[in-house]
Amino acid sequence: MSEAFDCAKCGESLYGRKYIQTDGGPHCVPCYDNTFANTCAECQQLIGHDSRELFYEDRHFHEGCFRCCRCQRSLADEPFTCQDSELLCNECYCSAFSSQCSACGETVMPGSRKLEYGGQTWHEHCFLCSGCEQPLGSQSFVPDKGGHYCVPCYENKFAPRCARCSKTLTQGGVTYRDQPWHRECLVCTGCQAPLAGQQFTSRDDDPYCVACFGKLFAPKCSSCKHPITGLGGGKYVSFEDRHWHHSCFSCARCSTSLVGQGFVPDGDQVLCQGCSQAGP
Repeated sequence: MSEAFDCAKCGESLYGRKYIQTDGGPHCVPCYDNTFANTCAECQQLIGHDSRELFYEDRHFHEGCFRCCRCQRSLADEPFTCQDSELLCNECYCSAFSSQCSACGETVMPGSRKLEYGGQTWHEHCFLCSGCEQPLGSQSFVPDKGGHYCVPCYENKFAPRCARCSKTLTQGGVTYRDQPWHRECLVCTGCQAPLAGQQFTSRDDDPYCVACFGKLFAPKCSSCKHPITGLGGGKYVSFEDRHWHHSCFSCARCSTSLVGQGFVPDGDQVLCQGCSQAGP
């Protein structure tokens, strides 16, 4: 009598039948599939021992069931992406979820280098300076009037220029006669002293510090001989071709202030009416 050779699961004889050997003994094909085969996540059918099985994130698929959920293309030998548990080929994923390049209009593929700004997306090689048309990459840029400029191009095109040296002002600066100046360029025409933050005046559109203006152009007080600049609220009195500081305009004899009072010229001097009437 021959030795028994039966299925470890159903007990039926395996003589003359196809079987599969496991650690638990030989199994007929139906028992093997029912016991050990995985269920396809797509069709919910068993994946038989003679079927090609694909595995992804704890899910099992028949080869024919492993498809893009949109175009139904087989993903068995294709790159794919999983979005919200759905399998998508690269083309469908890009069409549905990837951004369009604002420059060339092509899809920005997942994993490719890109730049995003103001709600728009560019391929890295498409994000160019609107001036020199060189890639901006990771360098600083300035957005202006719908364009994007590298710093040198922006300065050349839009930045204000100093009224004296004609170079661009990148930061700071002062305004004089409605024109921008570098702080270091706004200097006294006479002594070259910096004027930014200082009191100054001008002559023929040229700026001067108070000292140089007084020395070069201001009339001299007929009493103290110092310049009368009129700056800082300083008041003065003029009579014919002579000038006085308010504080200096006084009677040559009694020193009474003559500001707002009647006076009498006496040669190079001025006298109050009282001293004039008193005689020499």
